[in-house]
Amino acid sequence: MNDAMGMPQSAVVLGGTSDIGRAILRSLVARRLRRIVLAGRDPEALIPVADELRALGADQVDTAVFDVTDVAGHQELAGKAAAQLGQVDLVLVTAGVLGDQISDEVDPEATARVLTTNFTGPASALVAFSDLLRRQGHGRLLVLSSVAGVRVRRANFVYGSAKAGLDGFAQGLADALVGSGASLTIVRPGWVASRMTEGLRPGPMATTPDAVAADVVAGLGKGASVVWSPAPLRLVFAGLRLLPQALWRRLPG
Repeated sequence: MNDAMGMPQSAVVLGGTSDIGRAILRSLVARRLRRIVLAGRDPEALIPVADELRALGADQVDTAVFDVTDVAGHQELAGKAAAQLGQVDLVLVTAGVLGDQISDEVDPEATARVLTTNFTGPASALVAFSDLLRRQGHGRLLVLSSVAGVRVRRANFVYGSAKAGLDGFAQGLADALVGSGASLTIVRPGWVASRMTEGLRPGPMATTPDAVAADVVAGLGKGASVVWSPAPLRLVFAGLRLLPQALWRRLPG
């Protein structure tokens, strides 16, 4: 169960090698997080993450193979995670891929891969784990969305549309969970300096995984339904939503 400050003691991470997910886990282990299941496609890549979390004070860190695009396996993973942890306080859904807009928008298979990895797969996992949390009567889903999905831009519309779909799905699921004891938080980071964005030009109000983690932990403590990181992006996008499409289309990538 979460403690009085809203901090979890057990967590499952779908996308266990994500830089943002890893930063969130470090911050939570510094509080009361002690039992973790790291799930990801590459078991070998999960080992240093697990070692780091144990060194920071986690008592139990298990790993599991998880392919976000293999939707048939999501229900089974939820059941195994519950058996390993006993109770699941937090589920972090951080799996995703940025893709390459220039090639993705002219390659149907690449487009489908980005959409499946960022939207269809995570949505399936959310359903599987929301069912688990409903049956428990408690627990929180934490979904890594993006400001790219708040209003989709020409410069990254394949990735942005996938995040827009995930964000909308998460909003609806959050409403569906009301009264169940389970809840959901959407995280909308801006441009984050990470392995995913390595070599790309930083966007306005660029941030870091550790800064996003600090915002997430603060949001969890408040029971926030949406966390913007950095926080001023909420006001920025409130204004950008009002821009005429002709102007929005001309914004630099």
